[in-house]
Parts: sequence; structure tokens; C-alpha cells
Amino acid sequence: MRLFLILLFASNLLCAQNTKQSSTDSIDAITLRKIFDYYLLKSKCYSNLEFLSTKIESRLSGSPGAAKAVTWAKQAMYNAGADTVYLQPCMVPHWVRGKKEACYSLNKQNKKTNYSICALGNSIATPKSGVLANVIEVNSFKELDSLGEKNIKGKIVFFNVYFNHSHLATGTCYAETVGYRYSGPSKAAKYGAVATIVRSMSSINNDFPHTGVMGYDTSLCKTKIPACAISFSGADKLLSNLKQNPQLKLNITQNCEMLKNELSYNVVGEIKGTTKSNEYIIAGGHLDAWDNGQGAHDDGAGVVQGIEVLGMYKKLGIKPLHTIRAVAFMNEENGGVGGKTYFEDTKTKNLKHIAALESDAGGFSPRGIGVDTTMGAFQKVLEWKELLNPYFVQYINKNGGGADINPLRALGVPLFGFQPDGQKYFDYHHTADDTFDKVNKRELELSAGVIGALIYLIDTRGW
Repeated sequence: MRLFLILLFASNLLCAQNTKQSSTDSIDAITLRKIFDYYLLKSKCYSNLEFLSTKIESRLSGSPGAAKAVTWAKQAMYNAGADTVYLQPCMVPHWVRGKKEACYSLNKQNKKTNYSICALGNSIATPKSGVLANVIEVNSFKELDSLGEKNIKGKIVFFNVYFNHSHLATGTCYAETVGYRYSGPSKAAKYGAVATIVRSMSSINNDFPHTGVMGYDTSLCKTKIPACAISFSGADKLLSNLKQNPQLKLNITQNCEMLKNELSYNVVGEIKGTTKSNEYIIAGGHLDAWDNGQGAHDDGAGVVQGIEVLGMYKKLGIKPLHTIRAVAFMNEENGGVGGKTYFEDTKTKNLKHIAALESDAGGFSPRGIGVDTTMGAFQKVLEWKELLNPYFVQYINKNGGGADINPLRALGVPLFGFQPDGQKYFDYHHTADDTFDKVNKRELELSAGVIGALIYLIDTRGW
């Protein structure tokens, strides 16, 4: 009899818990619908992105455009409803491209062929007359090492490495090839190369070269050589000409330079929590962008999506339990100073963050969410899948994060990486073609809605 009563009690308790959970799910489903109605009908994401992309000049860190973007972001956060907006000071690198780059080859008949190139971020300039040398194609670092100084010295190394299209995620393709852009110059200089040129990190065959950061490893080689990227179609043309004439000479001219560091800022807007104001949830992206485009997908989209989280709470009258922050990070592209500064401020002030989300993969339609396993976050978010399913969240994967929030992992903060449809991202990434007109309003707002819904669920159901 006693066993029967225990089992009956347990059964009734489980039934009560299930009923309570069902009731909570129903309430949250209604709230999520209201959140998406707001994003699709009233949000300022698209108009904010238009202003940031088209009314403010190129905003690479240290530039006048970046300074204007900081001022704009501060006001945009207040307009969205932030209780307070902070500027976190940070000293950032100030690299400038200078006069447009030039690249050409001469064939045996002295016929000139031009190629579309762009200097890689942080690269040094060439001499004013350019670098003129023979070209050698290299398909891997292993091949570079096997060729050695005997074959490399005095030449321009052409890193001709393609995306591996067997990968479903274009980010994986990028991760496999980006090392040739970043580390290639120092590895080639070690063997006496006078410059490097890398096939753009993309799968689209057009004439837009893709810039991006590179870094000199002086422990590997103290000599710094100029480094540039060539467009996809330009790389094909160079490869064809090189096969016809293995002694082909290439002239590269670029006028970039690194100026002294400049004072800049992360922009942090927040809405105070009602019961857990000393615990923080953040969402955001990076405010800086490469100078050759408008930085609409990378990462204006992430910035305005973060700001609109504040707008969602204020316009819908939702009172968060935790303090909600939108963060516009500075200098993600060529130094990562903003993310490190935010981490140091968090650590110094001993601020407790229960979640950090970064959106830095373009303003495309929602697809999924990457979530850390820290503090049981991944398992918890899996419980919300049915609530998120109607809004095109197809998957929830382990391992969240992003360049600006990754340092927070050392403090045990669960990291989230928002994952939109990435199939076209590297068509525009780091190019002059990353412009506002390439962003679809509805896609941007749907993804912003998923971010807002996720922040709401973390706040109300979190760990």
C-alpha cells in the first residue's frame, strides 16, 4: 500500500510538472509570435542598416568613418530604448589602403594584362614602382616547403587554393583556406619571396577581390613582404597565362600603410533587469568593416540586430529579469581589440554574464543556432526547439561563439553563435560588393526575430 501511494504521488507530481510546462510553453509561444510580429512589422533593423551602410563612409577601425559609426551607434541604442549607453575606450590599429592597387603581367610579346587585386589588411606597401618578379604557383604549405628557397627566392608566390565544395557549410571552406591569406606572407618570405598574391576566399567567379587581415610572424621571418588578394576570375586568368608562359612576370603596386594607433570605442547599450540586474545577457556584432565596401552583411547586419533587441523589449513593454546588453564591437576585422577590451572590462569589474550571442555571418534567412555546453546551455536550448521551429530554426548545434565574444569563454560564459543561411555569404565577404542593396529586408528581420526570441527565452528560462 505504501509503495502504491508513493507511485501515485510521483505520478501526480509528474503530471503537475508537465501541465505547468505545457502552460509555460503556451504563454511563451504567444509571446514569441508577438516578438516576430514586432520584427516583421515595426522594427528599425532595415532602416538602421541603410543609414549605417550608406550614410557613413568606410568604417575600418581608426578611420573617420569608424568614429562616426560610434556616434551613430550610441544614438541608435538610445533611440531603441536603452536605459544607458556606455563607450568602452580601446586603442585600435589604423591601417589605410591608400591609392588603389594595380597589378599587371607582360607576355612574351610585351602585351599587358591587368588583374583585379586588393591589398590585404595590415600589409606593407610595395615600392612606388611596384614589385616586378616572376610568379610561382603554390597549392599548399606543404608544396611551399618542398619547393624551398631554391625555387621561391626572388619570386612572387601565388597561393592558388580553392574552396572545397564537398563541405555543406561555406564557413568550413573558408576556415580551411584563410590560413593562406593570414600566414602565407611570412611563410613565403622565409624562403625569400618578394610578395604574395592569394586567390580570394570565395566560391563565386567574379572580378571582386576579397581583402581580409593578414599577420606578419616575425618569429618565422623578420622580413615583411607585400601581400594582396586577387579576384576569382583574375586568379583563373593569371593561372592560364602562367601555364602558357612559366616565366611570366607580374608587377604589383600597393600604397597601404599602418599609421599610429587611434582611440576608439565599443558601444554598449543596456536595459536594466528587474530582479537580476547584476547578471548580463549580451547580443551584438562588430561595428568596423573593411574599407572597400559598405560592410552591410559584414557586420552591419549583426550590429543592427543587436540594437533591435533593445527595441523589442522597450516597444513591447517586456521587462527583462536580467540586464540585457547590445554591444557594437570595434576592430574585429584587423586586430580583435574590441572583444579583448570587453573581456577585460568584464573580468576587472567581475560582471556575471549568463550568455553572450554574436551575429557575424550576414543578414540572411535564419537557419540555426550554435550553443556552448557550458552551464548546460546546449541541453536547455534543445528544449526550446519546438518553440523556435515555426521561425525557420532548423538545427541547434554544439559549439557557439564568435571572434568578439570568444574571450568570454575563459570566464565560463555560455556562448551563442547565430547561424543564418551562409551559402551566399562568401560571395560578398570582404569585397566592394558587400553593399546595402545585397541585404533582403525580410531575411534580415526574420533573423533578427530569432535573435530577439532567443534572448527572451534565455532571460525567462535560463540556467
